[in-house]
Formats: sequence, C-alpha cells, structure tokens
Amino acid sequence: MSRKRKRTKGRSGRPLEERIIEALRNAARPLYMREIRHFAHFSPDEKHMIKPTVQELARKGIVVHLKGNRYGLLEYMELVTGKLTVHPDGFGFVVPEKPGEPDVFVPRPGLKGAIHGDKVIVRIEKHRKKGPEGSVVRILQRDLKRIVGTFFKGKRVSVVVPEDDRLLFEVVIPKGHAKGAKSGEVVVAEIDHFSHRGHSAEGKIVEVVGDPNDMAVQTRIVVEKYELPHRFSNECLEAAASLPDRVVREDFKGRKDIRSLALVTIDGETARDFDDAVHVKKTRSGYVLTVAIADVSHYVKPGGPIDRDAYERGTSTYFPNAVIPMLPEALSNHLCSLVPDEDRLCMCARITFNRRGEVVRSSFFKGVMRSHRRFTYTEVKKILEDRDPELMERDWKLVPMLEWMRELAELLHQRRLDRGSIDFDLPEPQVVLGMTGELEEIVRRERNIAHQVIEEFMIAANEAVARFLAGREIPTLYRVHDLPDADKIEDFVKFARTLGLDLRPPKKMEARWFQHVLDMVQGRPHEYVVNTVLLRSMKQAVYSPDNIGHFGLASPFYLHFTSPIRRYPDLVVHRILKGNLARVRKRPVYQYDALKELGSHCSSRERVAMEAEREVFERFKVRFMADKVGEVFEGVISSVTSFGFFVELKEIFIDGAVRLVDIADDYYDLDQVNHRLVGKRTGRVFQVGQEVKVVVKDVNIARRHINFAIVEEKPVKRRGRRRR
Repeated sequence: MSRKRKRTKGRSGRPLEERIIEALRNAARPLYMREIRHFAHFSPDEKHMIKPTVQELARKGIVVHLKGNRYGLLEYMELVTGKLTVHPDGFGFVVPEKPGEPDVFVPRPGLKGAIHGDKVIVRIEKHRKKGPEGSVVRILQRDLKRIVGTFFKGKRVSVVVPEDDRLLFEVVIPKGHAKGAKSGEVVVAEIDHFSHRGHSAEGKIVEVVGDPNDMAVQTRIVVEKYELPHRFSNECLEAAASLPDRVVREDFKGRKDIRSLALVTIDGETARDFDDAVHVKKTRSGYVLTVAIADVSHYVKPGGPIDRDAYERGTSTYFPNAVIPMLPEALSNHLCSLVPDEDRLCMCARITFNRRGEVVRSSFFKGVMRSHRRFTYTEVKKILEDRDPELMERDWKLVPMLEWMRELAELLHQRRLDRGSIDFDLPEPQVVLGMTGELEEIVRRERNIAHQVIEEFMIAANEAVARFLAGREIPTLYRVHDLPDADKIEDFVKFARTLGLDLRPPKKMEARWFQHVLDMVQGRPHEYVVNTVLLRSMKQAVYSPDNIGHFGLASPFYLHFTSPIRRYPDLVVHRILKGNLARVRKRPVYQYDALKELGSHCSSRERVAMEAEREVFERFKVRFMADKVGEVFEGVISSVTSFGFFVELKEIFIDGAVRLVDIADDYYDLDQVNHRLVGKRTGRVFQVGQEVKVVVKDVNIARRHINFAIVEEKPVKRRGRRRR
C-alpha cells in the first residue's frame, strides 16, 4: 500500500470522507473546520488532507459551506441538490438528484445568479400545494462554456443574445473579439467569465455561423444549442481512412457465403446508409426469413477512436436538411452500407415460421452477402399494390419474393395485434425541400405496405436475438418499456369519457386494453387526439440490462439489433451475439455494470437527439407558416390551458395556439377534469377533440409561436314567410 493511500485512510483504516461525514452526523450541527479536525480524530500527518477533502464533499453536494465558514450535512437541512431548469419568463425549477423527490420551484429573485443548466443547492423556504419553493444557496457546477446566439454590434458595446431563451443574460464582446461578425448574424461565442450576479457575461466570438434566414443556419443553431457532437475527432477520421475501401478476401474466413441469396434492401428515396437487407422463401410448411445486418462490429473495435466517437454520439441525428451520423461516412455510407452488387460483411438472423406466422426455430451466423436490389418503399408499394407494369417487368425475378414478404408481414402483424401489441397510427409530418434547400411544403409522411414489411421483419429479428441471448442467460442490452402509471391511465379514462367513450381503467395493465381504445376511435373525428393523449400517458422506452419486457409491443424479449450503423446499442448487441455464437458459453462480452452505464448513456443521447430533431422541425414549421397569415384552416383542438387552447391543423400537421384574449364574446373557465374551456355567460365550450376552423393571426419566428384565431361562423338569416 502506498504512503498516500495510508494517509487517505488514516489510523482507523477508514477513508477521510467517511470520518468527516460521521463527525458532522454525530455533532448534529454545522461545524467549523477546526471542529471537524477535532471530532474526526485526525492524525498529524493527515491535517493537510482535511480541507481539500471537505471541499470535495462540498463540490459533490454532500456537505454545504455555510455563512461564517461552517460546514453542514445536506441531509440535515432543508436543502436539495439538483439541476436548474429556467423558464423564459424568469423563474426556474430544480430537479433533485435523488429520484422520487418533487421539483423545487425557484422564483426569479431566488435564482441568485444561477443560470439554466447549473447544478445547484437550493434551500426550501415554503411548502405549497403545488410543491416546495426555494432559492439557490450555492452553485456547485456550471458546464456552460459557449453559446450560440445573434450578434448585435454597437458603437461602444457589442453583445451576443443567446438563441436559447432560457439563458437570461447577454454576452458582452470586447472590441477586437468579434471575428468579423456582422450585426444580425448567428455566431458561436465562448464565455470567458460571468458577472457576479450572473446577469451578464464576457467572451469572444469563435465562429460566425451565418444568416439566420438560412435553414442550414437554423439547423446549426440547434446542433450548437444541444451540444450535439458533429465533428469527428482527427483520430477517428484517421482510423476510418485506414480501413480498406471494400471487403477483402481474408474477412471471409469463418463466415457463411450467402452472396447468391437474393437479399434486397428497402429504404427511403434519400437513404444512403443501408444497414439491413431481407429475403423470404416460401416453403410447404411456412416461410424462412433471412435478415442480414451490416457487420459494423467487424470494423469498429471497443475502445478504439471510431468507437469512442460513436459512443459519445450514441445515435445518428436526422434533420430535414442534414444528418449527424454516428459513424464516419467512410463506414456509414460505404464500407458498412449494404449497397447493391458489392460484397459486404453481415450478421444474420434466419427465422423459420409456420403457416400461422409462429416461430419454429431461429439461427444466427456471421456472413458475407451481396445486395441484389436497392428498392425504395415507393417502388415496392407500386409493385405490390399498384401492380406497376414497368416495375413488375423489370423486377420479374423478385416479384414472387415480394409477394411472400407481404404475406409473411401480414401474418406477423396480425399475431402482434392478437397478443396485444399497441399499433399507434399517428400521422407524421414530412418537410419537403426544394433543389437548393428551401422549404417548399410540409406533408403527411406516407406509410404503405413496404414500411409494414420492413417494420415487422425488424421486430421479428430483434425478438429472435433477444430470445436467444435471454435463453442462454447472456448479459445484454435490452430495449425495455415499462408499464404506464395507473394514475395517468385513470386521468386518460376521465378524459376519454368527456369525448363520449365508454371506458373503465383496466383491472390489469395490459397492452391489449390500449389497442382496444385505439380500435374504438379509429375513423372518428377525435382519433388523432385520443392517440396523442394515450401515447403521452405511457412511459418512454429505454435501454437496460434488466429485462422487464416491452409493454408497447407486448413482447417479453426485445432489443435493438437491426441498425448498428446509426444506433450504438445495436453495435453492443452485435458484439455480444458474435461473442456467443459458439455452443460453449463464454465469458460475458460486457459485464452488468458496464451494460447499466451503457443503457443510461444511450437512453440519454437518444432523448437529446429527439429533442433536437423536434426543435428543428419547430423552426421549419414557423417559417413555413410565416407567409400564411390570414389563411383559413380546419383543425382539431389538441389541448386546453388556462390561457387558451392548441389546435392541430388537419392538412399540414402543424399546431398553434388560440389565446382567450382573442375570443371577445365571453370570459372562460378552465375545466381540467373534462379538458375544456367553458364560457361563463354563454356556456360556449371549447373541448379537446372538437373540430374548429381557424385563421392564422400572427407568427412569431423568434419565439417559435404560431397564433390562430377562431373563425366565427356567421348566422344564416332566414327569410320570414309571406302572408297570403
């Protein structure tokens, strides 16, 4: 044992941190530093370690440095450690580190210089019905080092106003540090220091992004705002460049050669990273499905430079006008992508089904394949549904297999519905861009039989791999979806009853009940609203080594295996599967603790990517509506609030707010139980699910707000009867 380690543990053999915490507990009051030295019984050679150890405990939020240079235990005071989230209106909430504790409301004066994203200690000063209220007593950690915002050049002072409206300060840019930025341009500013109260900061511009009216600039704003890693490290790029540009013969060793098998890819028109190919053979007893997935793990080794960058990203992020890939283009679009007529390494799942679509057996192997055709979803739909003569003649050899694919996919889909799998049918918006990247329109994303084929086959492959690994008790990373909270489902039932649905909460929480609800509203005016509210009542799916099943799919075994080019968890599963293909069980590729950390990290990165994708769409949306002020649309009320209600437009899947201040006929009360607003005098009702006609009143691009006004129907004047 080293001398340093002896000093840290001291005579008792217990770490200094433990003894300091115990001393503070026993004293049951805050202590001065000299008292800590006395009560913790330190030896003379430990004295120089006491102060830094106490300061480290304070940095962690276990000990609090109080006025008068005293230290107290957080657990003995009405103090909470957590992350501060600031609202654009100036107040904030502290989300506690300890799970289960309520968020603490912090009014504007209580921020005390803390800014959005800070790790803080907050003192609880009041207990209200809505929850605790307090003020910040200490900022433990501030990670904000740079911001993206708009540069405004002044004669004396130039500033950058943050794009994120939760950052309630400006960054002052001294002369000579503007990097040639013009007033009104979007820039990235590096913060040198904050003022004492956090109301302002000083820094320098490190990058000029460009004109805010350029949609590419808008996307870049979101990338910077969410701190998405969008530049590969030099080590990663060098490692990718050192890989061969094609599959080499030496890589065939230990692999099954299935290049003669007519595997095909089916993707969108603009896709470039093809990570899955499929083949179906119809037999006398059923079907044989082969799903071949790009073998990314062959090229991306754990802990290597490419792996480190991929782990940091966790997932590819997709915007209407850009993609931030998880892997360098040399792999994602070339070496790993299953492009037609090129040899590619793959991991295969081969699943045999009987005529009822039940799994008979599954097998897995490393292979080398060659895609025989790159289909788009539209082409497959034209063959299977439109019977397009030109395509059918060109692909006559593959048409029978496509027919078998449809047969098998329909069987698998029906089996999923029979077991209770929830099939949400929410329309997805799609941004259509012009040749030069300008926004042309927002339409409903098409979903046809080809999408269903790929979806069912990917679910089948994911389940097969999960069953295989679970059956061998091999630690892996599952995709799990927990049961919804009972109180949220009760709230949903109350809401559904206001729409006239005869519903009762399920006695047992099963996915089948949810599908029953969706079937009840299919084709009805409030179908979209019910789908949306029901989806919001459910929990998010996450990655975890603890298999609790996937509630939404009604699947006891599920994971992600089919997209290793764009999702890090799939790459992890490939490594685990590959390491356990032999009959002899080997040592786990990943230990439980490592999988736990991986699952938490990948779930977090997935949420950040989704939020960024959503915000980019919001930015496209307001610009699309900016020139439609005065136009009339039909929509459905999707939610109600104390200040008005939100309307989802039917034609273009865009929502906006109708504010009560713009409805002049009455005062309105919010009926939260029945999800409606009711006029005090007239009794007029605006209720979730109600169809309305609205006019675009105004669009605030800066705050991304779209405001509608109700189109009042003029009463028809009836002519009185003539007297005869």
